Amino acid sequence: MHKKSLFYKNKIIKELYFSHTLSCSDLSAQIETSLPLTTKMLNDLIRDNDIVETGYAPSKGGRRPLMYAVRPDSKYTVAVAMDQLFTRIVIMDMHRQYATPVEKFELHLAKNPGALDILVEKISDHIRRSGILKDKMVGIGIGMPNFVDSKKGVNYSFLTEGEKEIGRHIMDRVGVPTWIENDSSLVALAELSFGAARGKKSAMVINLGWGIGLGLILNGELFRGYNGFAGEFSHLPLFSNNKLCSCGKSGCLETEASLLVVVERAMEGIRNGRVTMLKEHQLSKNFDQASMAVIEAAERGDKFAVELLSESGYNIGRGVAILIHLLNPETIILGGRGASAGKIWQVPIQQALNEHCIPRLAINTDIEVSGLGYDAELIGAAALVMNNSPMLLTYSSSN
Repeated sequence: MHKKSLFYKNKIIKELYFSHTLSCSDLSAQIETSLPLTTKMLNDLIRDNDIVETGYAPSKGGRRPLMYAVRPDSKYTVAVAMDQLFTRIVIMDMHRQYATPVEKFELHLAKNPGALDILVEKISDHIRRSGILKDKMVGIGIGMPNFVDSKKGVNYSFLTEGEKEIGRHIMDRVGVPTWIENDSSLVALAELSFGAARGKKSAMVINLGWGIGLGLILNGELFRGYNGFAGEFSHLPLFSNNKLCSCGKSGCLETEASLLVVVERAMEGIRNGRVTMLKEHQLSKNFDQASMAVIEAAERGDKFAVELLSESGYNIGRGVAILIHLLNPETIILGGRGASAGKIWQVPIQQALNEHCIPRLAINTDIEVSGLGYDAELIGAAALVMNNSPMLLTYSSSN
């Protein structure tokens, strides 16, 4: 196959992946080539079982165009979502549907020199048990916390000794191309590609979890900063509380607003006799189940649980006020692990903005709850692969 034709066929598949369905004329415009050439390439891709016709577009008057989509089982991505305590792995098809059940396991990253080897083994085992051939895997996308330089493939906080290239290491061991990115940046990428930030020029995506992550979308693109470290929202020094943060400093937003803090305060409240439907045994198993117990109690109207999330939300809102003053975003999106309680966070965040933000700056900024929720990081990990993979089709698979 001619190299230029192969290049455009790969672009067609990527465009269909992110848009789901497009017409021939839409594709012609987006890949910037002629309509006859686009038609020929579409016919070739249909012949090779890479894409399918999905029927005609809804009528808007005139002749309805034929629509196309990527064949869901033509290729797959391996998506890995990590935080400091838990890791999830799933294989997705080209329609972003789960081809395997999500595998979730506890993996503590701090002070754990064997964490990378465990991760490699888990990914390899997940792929093996799926029964899907590796030559159908476009790549592995991994979201992980803290200081990730995606260009170098290095996490300066976890999973590395010195400056080991994590993506290269996993690719060499597993045999599938691998890319890594900060977890909150992947949550933002998911929102930009498929969620509430799609089509928005500027948005701030707050990743509500063990820390308070932030993904920045500026001028319609993910903004990573010079070294990829932009968005360390958790470590804004907002408080004079003398509480040591995970970063080694004190007074960070994380020390007053993270889900870890919410769980710790819930435990303290129960021991001090607070009236609540929460039970101590619900909060003592692991932080994952504990945080979900608090959120579920709040959703059921438990006054104490609502107070805990509201206090955290207000403190987050203080930080958001600073970001609005700096960046004047169109939208603030609440996502991540805590997104299921999004509507409970909204009111105290808005209250903090009313108190700490100049009205002229905040009045046109919407606060939205992510529709992608806890799946956002996995969806973003798959999108990371599709954005970075240079070739979805190769000469050998296209001839």
